Amino acid sequence: MTKPLSTATPLLERMHATMSQNKKENDRQFVTALGRGLVILAAFEHHERLTHQQLCQMTKLPKATISRLIHTLTTLGFLRTNEHGQYQLGSSAVRLSATAWSRHDMVAYAEPLLRQFASENEVSVNLATEVEGEMRYHACCRSPARLSVNLQVGSAVPVARTAIGRAFYAASSRARQAVIINNLKESLSNEAFTHAKSALACAAEHYEQYGYTVSDGEFSTDILAVAVGVYDVATGQYAYSLNASVPSANWEADDYAAIIVPKLQALAERIGGGDA
Repeated sequence: MTKPLSTATPLLERMHATMSQNKKENDRQFVTALGRGLVILAAFEHHERLTHQQLCQMTKLPKATISRLIHTLTTLGFLRTNEHGQYQLGSSAVRLSATAWSRHDMVAYAEPLLRQFASENEVSVNLATEVEGEMRYHACCRSPARLSVNLQVGSAVPVARTAIGRAFYAASSRARQAVIINNLKESLSNEAFTHAKSALACAAEHYEQYGYTVSDGEFSTDILAVAVGVYDVATGQYAYSLNASVPSANWEADDYAAIIVPKLQALAERIGGGDA
């Protein structure tokens, strides 16, 4: 059974794990003081403002250490205090964040990873997002195997009949799901909309239990595809979904999923987290 794909690990948790690992390995090149300062900044990932006590609790650092680090970060403009004595990210942190955000291009980052994945696993792999009731392809890497459907960047496929569309719906927030359903209602006949809504509900249940969606001959009779959502840590939401497809004559759906889904989930986390 394939495990569900969890949302991205909080930055603070990841940094604590990294620092613990470096301590165990006695990494002499690792600057602990710098790491602790960055841990403080990481505490603000999901918080606009924090008190001294909250920072102590979240970072698990001694009060005296917190005080020195806060003083340094404030002096350098990475933190500031508000009228209530709480701490917030300062102008230096905001400027760095703005620069990083302006250069954030998940598709460009994903393309070489998709090519490598397609080559190593002999699958076609694609990245897409929902636009007006269809899944629009943003990156495509074809398998050496011949598939009946030749999809390219810009191609659009149905949301409800494809694994990539089902995964995007299943991973999305309830608000985004409502938008998708409304888009489908406006673009489909009543009968087609009823079928689409039912298919997406089933796909969402499957995704919640197993961490992926599947389409076995439902979009194209000779294509088997599985898909997962791609959580973008920069925006804090599922921005894309990712699929891997093969000729259905070569595989049983469960066997294919058991082999490829864990790899696809790892690829999705790598793309969404921007980790090299």
